[in-house]
Amino acid sequence: MPKLIAALIRHGDYDQPPGVPSAHLPHPLTAKGRAQAQALGEALATRERAGEFRIAARIDTSTLRRAWETGRIIAKVLQAELGRTFEIVSFDALCERSLGAMANLSVDEIARIIADDPRYEALPEGWKSQSTRKLPVLGAESLLEAGARVATHVDGRLRGLTELAEAAEEDTLKLFVSHGAALRHAAVSLGTLALGQLPALSMHHCQPVHVERRGDGTFSHHSGAWKIRAPKQAARD
Repeated sequence: MPKLIAALIRHGDYDQPPGVPSAHLPHPLTAKGRAQAQALGEALATRERAGEFRIAARIDTSTLRRAWETGRIIAKVLQAELGRTFEIVSFDALCERSLGAMANLSVDEIARIIADDPRYEALPEGWKSQSTRKLPVLGAESLLEAGARVATHVDGRLRGLTELAEAAEEDTLKLFVSHGAALRHAAVSLGTLALGQLPALSMHHCQPVHVERRGDGTFSHHSGAWKIRAPKQAARD
């Protein structure tokens, strides 16, 4: 029976200010990021032509510009290469972890504001990469909460494709363009990674990790490699 596969795609390289968590930054892709998205579109088209899978016509992206731009480039390449229409659909549910009222401030500014507020304890070193850490401000969420949000979206969208996939002769691949930390934590929620593995892992820009949704609703790793993080490397996204 044909498989139903989600391609978890971290957006391309983008214009991130130094010292500022990615979170909800509004900045565009760099030239390098646009080239990464172009290369991914070409690679996916080559794999479809080789009969590995058929790519679903709707590409889901987060509403943040860097993810939307990545999806738009991929869609244009696929349309040119495969001769059919691909549509971009954007969702807040695929966005990176929210820092709420601290959005788009630097790590140092966030730590200083929290330390200066008598209601809160100072943030520990490395707080940004702690999976359960949620800033004590309006609208903030933890990385695990963001991952659960992304996982719920991925699972729901794949459930909607079940009949299409069952009727197909090839595996069906659905593209999700989101953000590195949110996607890694989504993989925990989907059961394809263990929480303890996350400190050693990151994601390459525009190099998907594919996970398969089985008939019983569980997920397994299908293909694609996580990026191995260098010791003490800080996550950018």
